[in-house]
Amino acid sequence: MVQLSVNVPNFGSTLAGGDWSALLDACVAAEDAGFDRVLVTDHVVMGSDTDDYTWSAFPSVPDDEWLEPLSVLAAVAARTSRIRLATGIVIAALRGGALLAKTAATVDRLSGGRLELGVGTGWQKREYEAVGLDFGERGRLLDDTLDTCRALWSSAPATIRTSAGEVGDVYCSPRRPIPVWVSGSASKAVIARTVRYGDGWIPIMGIDDDTLAEQVRVFRKAFADAGRDPESLQVRGRLSVVRGGDGEIDLDATVEHSRTLVAAGATDLVVPFAALGGNPDERRATMQALRARA
Repeated sequence: MVQLSVNVPNFGSTLAGGDWSALLDACVAAEDAGFDRVLVTDHVVMGSDTDDYTWSAFPSVPDDEWLEPLSVLAAVAARTSRIRLATGIVIAALRGGALLAKTAATVDRLSGGRLELGVGTGWQKREYEAVGLDFGERGRLLDDTLDTCRALWSSAPATIRTSAGEVGDVYCSPRRPIPVWVSGSASKAVIARTVRYGDGWIPIMGIDDDTLAEQVRVFRKAFADAGRDPESLQVRGRLSVVRGGDGEIDLDATVEHSRTLVAAGATDLVVPFAALGGNPDERRATMQALRARA
């Protein structure tokens, strides 16, 4: 059975005018409907230049609330028991590797091993400036962060080796084997990062189905060339929820798109929260219908 995820907004006033209990209720509803995963996303600070966001109109204004994603997932863990908890994405380098390793492992421990860490470099220079980092070095900084996490999650004592140097004989517990999803285009850097660190790949927004299929083949070949099982690569696809002229969901058309995504190589289909409906009852019914058919 294909996996289904929903990206629940942890920002702005999308959910009940900023009533954050509604966010937790939506995650519980997703679990009850049989969804596999909830996703939340990340901005530590936000500059006013949201027009730099190139994939669509930015979904929030700079001074909206934007809840920290790992904190949100800890709260979701307390309300759920099965559904997997994922960042999709967290701008990993903004936190530093040791702190991210500790925080992520703590959430994973408290949730019973349900955390998945989607990571990316982000797109806004102001965020890096706010924490004293060079935006132009964001790729290297992400790699250093992942190197640190990997070392601390796997060894005790650990030796951390990054481009900044080496630190040995350190302990960071709990140590957890947390799945990592790497976001980005099919660039050489992203492919190499996914092969080195990734359990899954998160394509950029707006990619069409044919391009997705072509790029999945590229990633799988890179896995094979590196001695990794190409079929182990998990891939996120964005499911189009189709509605008819009467506003009702067209399940046949929606399921047909899910099959197209799976044929292209997607293993996890992400349903946009806004496509589920305008109120909790409608969202719950839509998720149940999708799970029954997809």
